Amino acid sequence: MELKEYLNINFPSLILKPSLYYQWDIGIHFELGKEIYQFTSEKGQINLNRFEQVYSQALSIFNDLFSLHDEIILVTNVYQYKTSKNRGQRIKVYDRYIKDKDLKFRLKQETLPYVFGEEEDADKYSTSQFYLRCRKQDIKYTLLIKAACNKDFPLKPKLGKTEGSYYPDLFFVNATRNLIFFIYDDRGCEVIASDKESIRSTYEKYYHLVDENYRAEINRLFK
Repeated sequence: MELKEYLNINFPSLILKPSLYYQWDIGIHFELGKEIYQFTSEKGQINLNRFEQVYSQALSIFNDLFSLHDEIILVTNVYQYKTSKNRGQRIKVYDRYIKDKDLKFRLKQETLPYVFGEEEDADKYSTSQFYLRCRKQDIKYTLLIKAACNKDFPLKPKLGKTEGSYYPDLFFVNATRNLIFFIYDDRGCEVIASDKESIRSTYEKYYHLVDENYRAEINRLFK
């Protein structure tokens, strides 16, 4: 089953882009690194202690949502100028973070309209969407999750980007449990699901990380 068909069946009308939580009725918005500022008081240096906490929290949530037996669709959105000479070029995410070289030959790519259509000059951009069916054990997921958290900071590892593009967005789709996990940056992550029971235990286990701004409505969902 292709990604588009899978989404149409399990997440109809959903656009795979940041702010999944706002598009779907069943979801959780988690805050990462709560109460620890991104910079130290010394000359504005990056607070590495905060990032270690962010990595640990994001990885714990991922491990709770994905088992070794689950089928994963690893999706990457690359946003580029339509005139970019690198448009559609394979990005380094799958070269750096997929263990099996042969598996990379199954990588698929589709050119889509720019997912942020409401933005000014949106007609100048397009979305190159890459996706690969794999398993948890096929992915260097610890490094990949750290890279997603490092999006806005000069820290390694990185997702990488091509000339003329923004940093990509990475989505972990669990095709077995029908849920999607997205880390938007070091501040937080989103989980949506086709059935709230599939993420109830994650809600209960990581309740202390539920974003205060959405806690009341998320609580109502799971009552």
